Amino acid sequence: MAAANLGRILAALIVGQICLHACMTGVRMAAPLQALREGHAAWVVGVLMGLFAAAPIVLALAAGRLADRRGYHHPMRIAVALTMLGAVVALAVTWLPRFTFPAMCAAAMLVGAGANVGLIAIQRTAGRHATDTTALKRVFSWLGLAPALANVIGPVLAGALIDLGGFRAAYAALLVLPLGALAWARRVPKEAPRPRAKDAAAPSARELLRTPGLRRLLLVNWLLSSSWDVHAFLVPVLGHERGFSASAIGLVLGVFALAVAAVRLAIPLFAQHLREGQVLAGCMLWTAGVFALYPFARAAWWMGVLAAALGLALGAVQPMIMTTLHQLTPPDRHGEAIALRSMTINFSSALMPLLFGALGSLVGASALFWLMGAAVGAGSVPARRVAAVPVRT
Repeated sequence: MAAANLGRILAALIVGQICLHACMTGVRMAAPLQALREGHAAWVVGVLMGLFAAAPIVLALAAGRLADRRGYHHPMRIAVALTMLGAVVALAVTWLPRFTFPAMCAAAMLVGAGANVGLIAIQRTAGRHATDTTALKRVFSWLGLAPALANVIGPVLAGALIDLGGFRAAYAALLVLPLGALAWARRVPKEAPRPRAKDAAAPSARELLRTPGLRRLLLVNWLLSSSWDVHAFLVPVLGHERGFSASAIGLVLGVFALAVAAVRLAIPLFAQHLREGQVLAGCMLWTAGVFALYPFARAAWWMGVLAAALGLALGAVQPMIMTTLHQLTPPDRHGEAIALRSMTINFSSALMPLLFGALGSLVGASALFWLMGAAVGAGSVPARRVAAVPVRT
């Protein structure tokens, strides 16, 4: 495939993910804030945040199989419909405040499910248009910038419109964003639907999990995803213990996000020299070392340095994991394999903060950093073994 053609397709996929993900992150910021302003308890916020990740866990496998059978466009239309419907429900609540909690729960599940259905279709399609391993790493590095941009666009847009015109204006603007994904989808070539015999049994996820190396890769993915979650959870806790200001804590997290974006911009330049297993194992050891040092950071600038180092490590792993996933699994089941990865990430995002909170209260933030660092360091062993598994072509 010509580089220019691949570039146009990749641009369409990136814009599509930004549109869907920005809508989701905007609603994810606005909905808990609205619930709090209307007097709901803090536990309501926890439930709402969990529901954004809960629905994707339930629907991921179905979404992956749908993408494998129908290609990009059919799942993307479903993703846009679900995301817009969730925004419509959130918008309707502004006229029906007595139904805020149940309606916001429905909105969270719809928007979360829609964004995830779209993500699976986008990642599968991106991988199918890459011609070799180097191209896979480049494609997924560029694609990895989409959620970073969406995490800025969605909350900033929602916050500004809430201040200017209230929640109704914010939800109305977020409602329009998924239409951009639908418009740009026309630039992605259509695939012929893959027919399935009527008497054929549904593919088994357990069978796919028996693919050599896949379970190790998902374990590595879960450890690294948990590292991302524990950092987001513990930096505010540790910063509060150190007496840092809110702006200093926010700056630390911002430096982390910038480092993630920077390394994903750099990977395409060196993709041909990178080996997935070596990068994964090295990043896990690097992450373990950063976690070991974090409790000793007594100044905000020192935490910022560690956050930048961690961002470089964790930002580099997603392209490597996606590249390896596409190599290990059969081409006609890439969507299902991506769905399994999505389930582990969303499971981590939904439940790990609760576990971190319980453990943090028992052993403290510093010990939790060390425990997570030890787990990630041990995970470098299966990461190296992933590299030794023969890949599919």
